[in-house]
Amino acid sequence: MKNNKLPAIVYLAVFGCSLLLFSGCFKDAVPKTKRVTYTLYTPVYGNKANVLTDINGDVNEPVDSTGKIYIKDNFIYLNEVDKGIHIIDNSDPARPQQIAFLNIPGNLDIAVKGNTLYADMYSELLAIDISNPKQATISSELHGIFTNRLYVNGVYTDSSQIVTGWLTKDTTIIVDISQPECINCYFDLAAGGIKASSNSSSGSNGIAGSMAAMVLINDYLYAITEMHSLGIINVSNEASPTVVSSMFAGFDLETIYPFEDKLFLGSAIGMFMYDVSDPEHPLQLGQFEHGRACDPVITDGNYAYITLHGGTSCGGDDNELNIVDIKNLMQPVLVKTYPMTKPNGLCKDGNLLFICDGPDGVKLYDAQYPSAIRLLKQIDCNEPYDIIAYNKKALVIARDGLYQYDYSNLNSIRLISVFKL
Repeated sequence: MKNNKLPAIVYLAVFGCSLLLFSGCFKDAVPKTKRVTYTLYTPVYGNKANVLTDINGDVNEPVDSTGKIYIKDNFIYLNEVDKGIHIIDNSDPARPQQIAFLNIPGNLDIAVKGNTLYADMYSELLAIDISNPKQATISSELHGIFTNRLYVNGVYTDSSQIVTGWLTKDTTIIVDISQPECINCYFDLAAGGIKASSNSSSGSNGIAGSMAAMVLINDYLYAITEMHSLGIINVSNEASPTVVSSMFAGFDLETIYPFEDKLFLGSAIGMFMYDVSDPEHPLQLGQFEHGRACDPVITDGNYAYITLHGGTSCGGDDNELNIVDIKNLMQPVLVKTYPMTKPNGLCKDGNLLFICDGPDGVKLYDAQYPSAIRLLKQIDCNEPYDIIAYNKKALVIARDGLYQYDYSNLNSIRLISVFKL
């Protein structure tokens, strides 16, 4: 009888070829590319000398994109990201009036000492005489202070031609997804920058919000000048500040909070604490590490309050409040972690703790006992970013404007006014 069986090696060969054939089919069925939409930034230039001469902009300039907030006396200084500073007369909180706009391209931060306003203009620090806010004048310029802003959207900013604005255009390209994806990539193009779109701020000195990266303590200005560096500037002569030094102060720095003779630096990896009783030679004390996230911090001297905001370029996914015991500054101890939705800025007035918590608005807590804080109120506000609360008044920067509240009666918190965008 004829044997129809084939040798086993033949079956193996056929099976192997089949695997190769089908794997080729499967491989071809899986897409190797995808369409990605980017925003192309084309810079609009102006002569820097002319820009500084014309620093007094249109008083009716609309506010399109709120940034950081600073208050001094009866005035509110509101940063519009990369455009300048709106000066608002808040003598009557029920009717705040914009009285001036300082046209400062590349501006992100504000500080005010006496009659001098300090503002960054990309990599430069400007000292501006605001004795008459409606007719401000440049007192002095310090070049190359903020090295982290020498390039914006891939464009060099320290030249006689300054970027006064950006023309944006969405463009879709095909990318190879067989290679690792580049997150938050920046490309330097001849036409400008290109950046992936994302769905994902007493005495003679004023008060900064918790998102500040530039603060005053007495006669010294402290500023985050590079991702890991703290700049020290002597402003004893208000109109002519002088650079003292720049020092490594911690990794991935974001915010600064001054308290008495201490500095609390918020970073994407934790909190760094410094003693500045010798103002030109900060002495590092302890530090507190947390999971990677954007991190503003405030303190009342006994405890530090840190909000972690995940899902951003800072990295990490944590959205929470950490309360840290700092009575021993060399050995901070985590007291408790509280879950949050999407927290940003925060502030404290006595035992009251205010937290800007994204879609949940402003949350007001009784923080008398840090290990058991108690939610008192939830103030409906359109994605608040930062808050300053004092004298029973709260100023809140939100997506659509500046809100002011009276919280003298906690059972009936009253909206005083809204300065709409």
